[in-house]
Order: sequence, then structure tokens, then C-alpha cells
Amino acid sequence: MLRTGCAWDYLPHDFPPADTVYGYLRKCQADSTWERLHDALRREVRIQAGKNPVPTAAIMDSQSVKTTERGGLRLGGVRCGEESQWRKRHLLVDTLGLLWGLVVHNAGVQDRDGSKLWLERARQEPALRERLQNFWADGGYRGTLEAWVTAHDDCVLEIVRRADGGKGFVVLSHRWVVERTLGWLKRWRRLSKDYE
Repeated sequence: MLRTGCAWDYLPHDFPPADTVYGYLRKCQADSTWERLHDALRREVRIQAGKNPVPTAAIMDSQSVKTTERGGLRLGGVRCGEESQWRKRHLLVDTLGLLWGLVVHNAGVQDRDGSKLWLERARQEPALRERLQNFWADGGYRGTLEAWVTAHDDCVLEIVRRADGGKGFVVLSHRWVVERTLGWLKRWRRLSKDYE
């Protein structure tokens, strides 16, 4: 479904009827099965990589995603001076690129303001709140967010900047991890554009 946008009626012939599969999908969404599965797999990947199950450092960034002219709630905003229908995803990933936080909102919200939404959610997880010490982000997060993070989370937010005069693509310390994760998301048809 994520890769091709396949309609339910085109499920492979060895699957149960589409209504049955859809019913199980909705049940798993409602009882947080997908989140629990994701958390368990993420924990195992971190342990296999020789890391603690909960990170001490994370990288944040956002990604604007174009929406369609139809669908549910309209969250469009102005992006890069262009008034259009966009949404923005704010991601928080660990040093392996594994997802720890995600918030979707109007694309007109500045990165430094939108990130507070998912930092508040991250604070709801006691294990994550107790272990996180450092955040890395790009220049869009400069300003009041640095002081806010220190005051609310007893953490340090470090802005990773490009070298002065640098042209073209440059791999930036720590930031390349979240950029890679954002690139992975764009590979999936249903995630490259917000169809809902």
C-alpha cells in the first residue's frame, strides 16, 4: 500500500477478503499495535547495534509535503513565499536514524515553533525524557528554541551550521542522519505526498 498506492480490491489473491484485511488494519491502528511493534523493533535494532535501548542524543528536522486538492482537514500554509497546500512533518530520530518522535502540522508554522509540539510529546515518555541529553538541528531551529529546550528538558540543543562559503551538497555532522531518514520516507508513494 505504501509503495504503490494499491487499492484494497487489488490485494494479492492469497489474502483474505479486502474487508477482512481492512478490519484488522483498523483494529491494529486503534489499539496501538503498530506503535508497540515499532517500539519493540526499534529497541532490538539499537541493542544489536551495541547501543542502549533508549538514546541520549537525537537529531531533529522537518520536511514539507505537498497535499492534494481533496481530502480531510486542510492544514495548508505559506511555504517559501508560495501559498499552497502543504503539511510539515517534524521528526526526532536517534543517531541510527530510527524514529522517536513525529508531529504533522500546518506548513506555515516555523520549525522552532513546530518542534515544541513533538518535544512536548517526547517528554511524555519517561524513559526518553530521563535519558535524552543532546539535540542537533539545522539553522531553522535557531533562536528562542535553544533556551526553551534547556529550560524545559535540561538538555542541550546544538545548531549544526554549514561552513561559511560552502557551495553544493555538504555532509553535516549528525544532521546527515535525519536527512537520510527523510530521504527514506520520500521513497514511499503514500509518504511522498499527503493524499489524505
